Amino acid sequence: MSSRTDDRSVAELVGQASEQVSRLVRDEIRLATRELAEKGKRAGIGAGLFGGAGLFAFFGVAALITAAILALSLALAPWLAAVLVGLVLLLIAGVVSLLGKKQIDAATPPIPQEAAKNVKTDIAAVKEGLHR
Repeated sequence: MSSRTDDRSVAELVGQASEQVSRLVRDEIRLATRELAEKGKRAGIGAGLFGGAGLFAFFGVAALITAAILALSLALAPWLAAVLVGLVLLLIAGVVSLLGKKQIDAATPPIPQEAAKNVKTDIAAVKEGLHR
């Protein structure tokens, strides 16, 4: 006994396979789109929460700086305590900016050099294969 599957031509089977692959790709793209949208939403919420935490940290550091000025003002004139704390903060800012500049210099040029090298190697291999 032959079933309906046995009666179909190769062209029909290829057409059906092509249709199924197309449907599978479309479904996978829809799934990926939904997943990326959900992850993007979560990333946005997380970034907002980090921003709020940064704001509170800023005010916390400002309060600690004020406390340091007030503590120093017990031994020095208040204006001198504020100047000293300000100078220390500027010194810290200078060191941090030099470290940041060093990191940026290490990251330039912003070209993925290893990937570019690999692409050039691949192109050379393809060209060599074509000339054989």
